[in-house]
Amino acid sequence: MREPKRDQGRLLDIVHEKIEPKYLQAVEHIKTAILQSQYNAVRLANQEQLKLYFGIGRYISENSRSGFWGAGALEYISERLKADLPGLAGFSLTSMKNMRKFYEAWSSIEGKSATAVADLQCAEEEDVAIRQAELPNLEGFPIGEFLAVPFTHHVRILEKVKNRDERLFYIQRTALSHLSKEALKKAIEEDEFHHTGALPNNFLTTFPDARSARRAIRAFKDEYLLDFINVEELDADDIEDVDEKVLENKIVENIRDFILKFGKEFLFIKNQYTIEVKGHTFKVDLLFFNRELNALVAVELKRGPFKTAYFGQLNGYLTVLDDYVRKPHENPSVGLVLCKSADKSIVEYLIKDYNKPMGVATFRTSEEMPEKFRKALPDIEELKKLL
Repeated sequence: MREPKRDQGRLLDIVHEKIEPKYLQAVEHIKTAILQSQYNAVRLANQEQLKLYFGIGRYISENSRSGFWGAGALEYISERLKADLPGLAGFSLTSMKNMRKFYEAWSSIEGKSATAVADLQCAEEEDVAIRQAELPNLEGFPIGEFLAVPFTHHVRILEKVKNRDERLFYIQRTALSHLSKEALKKAIEEDEFHHTGALPNNFLTTFPDARSARRAIRAFKDEYLLDFINVEELDADDIEDVDEKVLENKIVENIRDFILKFGKEFLFIKNQYTIEVKGHTFKVDLLFFNRELNALVAVELKRGPFKTAYFGQLNGYLTVLDDYVRKPHENPSVGLVLCKSADKSIVEYLIKDYNKPMGVATFRTSEEMPEKFRKALPDIEELKKLL
């Protein structure tokens, strides 16, 4: 005969098994609401800060550029602000010059109905009031992303990028990918503007619709910088004293950076992904899943220049992935050949006859790295092993 206490304990376990998922679901819902609220608070605070800095930048520009203020005015104003408002941050001489730069770079997007938020006019009629910025949702202008980017990131973009379209590219890239200052710096250094969406491909003819094809084109760069070592992290006074084993360890530690080169929408599944089909073994060098494309992405790494045979090999891998790995709700798999060099014209000529979506990108290593570091970087075959 079963003991009553044991029966009761089992009953409680069953109740907990049924209730716990509901509690866990409740935790997730509440957590999501909290995080969303926190995100909204930060986003709105950032918008207000940008509008304030834009308005102050206008005020400084209109007074200083027209000669109303003399030399040293900004330095004097900055010091007095710090004295009058102890603990005030963000209004150093450099910051105020950056506000002026910010306004002058984007003054063309401002609406004509700006309202005064602080009338600081002096006895001189020439002095200009500070007005709240009215930034309209201009057609084609990414105002949402513009207001989501922190001021420090805006300043870095203005300092490093001169072309307006290029600036807008990095603003959107920062907003959508939540780039840190270092990540933004790296994106600019790697010239992502000119390398994103430019790879030779057949996406427009192999994807079911033009919108999906454009998404795929935007998802890839035509060139990837493979620099796995942060030289500053090595803390070596003399590069020649750095042990090669230390370099190798640093390469292994930073392999994750290689995977992140593909972007936040890419989820890394496995290297040397093996598929057995009809007694034959197929090995995909790198297998990703792209959330935006809702598709598997096969990447083939090649140490030398592009060869025509690579298309046949990759096309076969995509066929196998679609037939044996792809889920029913997923889109057809996409392939990328990553090689040392490629003649874009011949790639575009040859790729048009293949019915699987494919593209070709190239890689390079940093020319600015010391010679010993460049020599320590693995070739493609070694990279496969390290992954």
